[in-house]
Amino acid sequence: MPVDDLARLELGVEEVIVTENEVNGLALPARSKTLVLFGQGYAVDRLGEVQWLARRRLLYWGDIDTHGFAMLDRFRGVFPTASSLLMDRETLLAHRRLWVEERDQHAEELRCLEPAERALYRELLAGTHGTRVRLEQERIGFAWLEAALTRPNASW
Repeated sequence: MPVDDLARLELGVEEVIVTENEVNGLALPARSKTLVLFGQGYAVDRLGEVQWLARRRLLYWGDIDTHGFAMLDRFRGVFPTASSLLMDRETLLAHRRLWVEERDQHAEELRCLEPAERALYRELLAGTHGTRVRLEQERIGFAWLEAALTRPNASW
């Protein structure tokens, strides 16, 4: 759906999950009053045209790599209260065998990340966990996703 059309709708949802990967979006477990949107990479800030999103609980789920954090930063620049989903050190380290190499890294300073996200972004740039580490979101197991979405103390 074009962003202009989405902006004209006022959907009765309470939560919106933005993901970069269509497979992930289609595989998300059913959640009451939840809408899944595909962020289209660096065009994610175009969702700022959908003003009603600011009145919803927003989750952003990107790859754990430097570009994923850059897209999260961009999204949070438009929606400051958005939370990240499965973009944390615990998820990264638990999926070590599924890492691939990020071809080219995004190395700009990101101003809209939470402290833990910023720390992990800097670790990725520094090669703390390995050379150009990348965990693509579609590699994360479904059970890991379900557990994160049902965790009672989750920030969202």
